Amino acid sequence: MTIECRQGDLAKVAADAIVNAANSSLLGGAGVDGAIHRGGGPEILAACKELRATRYPDGLPAGAAVATTAGRLAARWVIHTVGPVHSRAEDRSELLAACYTSSLRVADELGARSIAFPAISTGLYAWPKEDAARIALRAVREATTAVQAIIFVLYGEDSYRAFRTVAEEG
Repeated sequence: MTIECRQGDLAKVAADAIVNAANSSLLGGAGVDGAIHRGGGPEILAACKELRATRYPDGLPAGAAVATTAGRLAARWVIHTVGPVHSRAEDRSELLAACYTSSLRVADELGARSIAFPAISTGLYAWPKEDAARIALRAVREATTAVQAIIFVLYGEDSYRAFRTVAEEG
């Protein structure tokens, strides 16, 4: 397995699957979630509405993952996962790690060989970037998966620098 960190726009990455840092409603939002829904078009929203009407009437729980079409994106699938909100009072690291491992499990079920991740929970959910990078990189390195290429696509210099630094630490 190869792991790459790059700065850029996740919605423009060509990979078998891209991971959406979704909110539990699955109906779009700000940040990565909004960019993926805008870039993918109405097909993604329609697929998410179907998931809400059937499998997830109460929303997708934090740490879980589910796939939809990628609509007009360069990927084949979007894997939606809900990251936890960072808390100083409660350790939610396992939930954050589960976002990555659950997404890889879904990717395996789909037969995806490449997957692109954002820095889950580091935006509105306020997870410190270096800590999030350590959790994410540990989770994917320790996962049992058939995925051959993992790409972390980081928005902004500070996110890229945090993931790159942690990746180089090994």
